[in-house]
Amino acid sequence: MELRKKIGDLSVNEFVHLLETMGFQRAQKREGEPKRYVFGLKGIRELFNVSHVTAQKYKDGIIADAVAQQGAKIIVDADLAMELFKNKK
Repeated sequence: MELRKKIGDLSVNEFVHLLETMGFQRAQKREGEPKRYVFGLKGIRELFNVSHVTAQKYKDGIIADAVAQQGAKIIVDADLAMELFKNKK
């Protein structure tokens, strides 16, 4: 990419490359995309590929902020759960 080129003359790919070299990252999720949910311990087991006991531990611990539970019904925001799991300490 030519350094003396005007910003307005850059292609979209050149502009994105410039931003990435400056340390900006592309958004992982676009606005308007529907949230992804999993349901029950089975959904947690499949999301993380773990046993039933481990899914229960995750639900009550690491991903608790992504879990909504009313009685026996469990709904998990899958994207938030994955983010919480990645950022666990």
